[in-house]
Amino acid sequence: MSDAMSVHPEVVTTHDVHHDEHHVHHHKETFITKYVFSQDHKTIGKQFLITGIIWAIIGGLFSVLFRLQLGYPDQHFQILETVFGKWAEGGQIKPEFYYALVTMHGTVLVFFVLTAGLSGTFANILIPLQLGARDMASPFLNMLSYWFFFLASVIMLSSLFISTGPAASGWTVYPPLSALGQASEGSKLGMDMWLVSMAMFIVSSLLGGLNYISTILNMRTKGMSMTRMPLTIWAMFFTAVLGVLSFPVLLSGAILLLFDRNLGTSFYLSDIVVNGQILPNEGGSAILFQHLFWFLGHPEVYIILLPAMGMVSEILSVNSRKPIFGYMAMLGSLFAICILAFLVWAHHMFVTGLNPLLGSIFVLLTLLIAVPSAIKVFNWLTTLWRGNIRFTPATLFAIGFVSLFISGGLTGIFLGNSTIDIHLHDTMFVVAHFHIVMGVASFFGMLAGVYHWFPKMFGRYLNSTLGYIHFWVTIIGAYLIFWPMHYQGLAGMPRRYLDKSSWVSFTQFGELDKMITVVSIIVFAVQLMFVFNFFYSIFKGRKVTTQNPWGANTLEWTTPIRPGHGNWEGEIPEVHRWPYDYGKDGREFIPQTEPIGENESKH
Repeated sequence: MSDAMSVHPEVVTTHDVHHDEHHVHHHKETFITKYVFSQDHKTIGKQFLITGIIWAIIGGLFSVLFRLQLGYPDQHFQILETVFGKWAEGGQIKPEFYYALVTMHGTVLVFFVLTAGLSGTFANILIPLQLGARDMASPFLNMLSYWFFFLASVIMLSSLFISTGPAASGWTVYPPLSALGQASEGSKLGMDMWLVSMAMFIVSSLLGGLNYISTILNMRTKGMSMTRMPLTIWAMFFTAVLGVLSFPVLLSGAILLLFDRNLGTSFYLSDIVVNGQILPNEGGSAILFQHLFWFLGHPEVYIILLPAMGMVSEILSVNSRKPIFGYMAMLGSLFAICILAFLVWAHHMFVTGLNPLLGSIFVLLTLLIAVPSAIKVFNWLTTLWRGNIRFTPATLFAIGFVSLFISGGLTGIFLGNSTIDIHLHDTMFVVAHFHIVMGVASFFGMLAGVYHWFPKMFGRYLNSTLGYIHFWVTIIGAYLIFWPMHYQGLAGMPRRYLDKSSWVSFTQFGELDKMITVVSIIVFAVQLMFVFNFFYSIFKGRKVTTQNPWGANTLEWTTPIRPGHGNWEGEIPEVHRWPYDYGKDGREFIPQTEPIGENESKH
């Protein structure tokens, strides 16, 4: 494409202008092709984001409601009966429904918000804009990717309204509990709907991932070599590779589980007795499902974290007015994380009777992943060091991400050690660790991205005052909620239990649980304030008056303030330099499109 442009620029430009005019005219004709079944990557990105926000409210609300029960196990809350009906008669959640709530909370936030909402939004919006492409490699497959996600959402949401309730076997849906309909109410139809929904979700992720990889490899503008790509694009690239290689494994695991549930097979079942009745299943292994699940489940952690890492790198560089420190080291660490993510899945399985020698190999590989993670942290801190930092809400959330990634990552060293993990496994320590390092940290990366690229998405700014309140309440609240859980876990308090008040050894934590519950409600309320800020600003926010409001170097800021379908009105700009020329030769920033001067210093 770039060669064709250099040889016959007038031909390509004319074609592109006609192409754009046709699209603009076409989209003005009908609301449905512009906003519903859109093939414009920017609109699809917004669809992913808004769907993700709706899911985040639902998933967050579940956690607030079951925290009421955990903080005040003796009290009755009318709101619980109002919301859940027969599942919370008398204002107290029933134990079996509590497990369903935990399952849906985990599933929704891990897959539908932090995978689809994060990758789907920013990969779609940023890849063509930062690479200099008119759209994705296949706009049609891109549209299908969103609609498969939407279909998965509808099926998952519907399972909340059936008489037996949604799936209830943890977000990891381990058999035999998930494989036997007679095991519990949450193992009946809701479980089948969970599996079908996840199959649709995986199809969506694969369509998206293949599209992202194809676009990055084939559709870069002239001069945009791989080493001139922003770190956001590298992060999206590695994320897509992880997804394309690992999601099919979960798909196979889910399909085999559907077979066990409905077709009488025995992939995961053997020698099971239910209510005195011996089941005919023989030869299966429940541990097999764990291998299939965690072979996706661990790369999934980085499918969630890598896009946040890429965006944080970009935002910290732009707002500290300094080049990113160690660009090639950042690439190397992204690549190392990508490789190691596939080699550590069994550290979730130290208590399954795993061979101790094999366990020690997984311990080594798990601890090795700390090296590229540490490289990234040092590079972020060095980028900030002595920078001329602008503390925008996006910058604060990016710095918050680094803080959470460090503190949450350090507790992973405990869990990565098989000897210590035997004590800590399935305790509140695990909940604390993965919520800080994966859940809250990734949310901070996502929110940093929303605050930073909102002007490009909607041509308006978010309200900064609300942004600052949002940041400070959320980061203080996140530490107050999850840090104390480490101490509960060290004391042996198990997770996923509805009421621990009858255990004398855990009564000391009663007041702590109340505090966590109160803080959870406050933090959730502030997220609702952000949602108000988001939707209000789309229509009423302060208008963007300049093409490049942050003084950034990357290509998305060379498009019109509200780019149409096709992004650039004339020719696609040519790239002459890497994206991090900040504070060079006495200039605050030098865009990628500016040719390198004769007297310009190397770095």
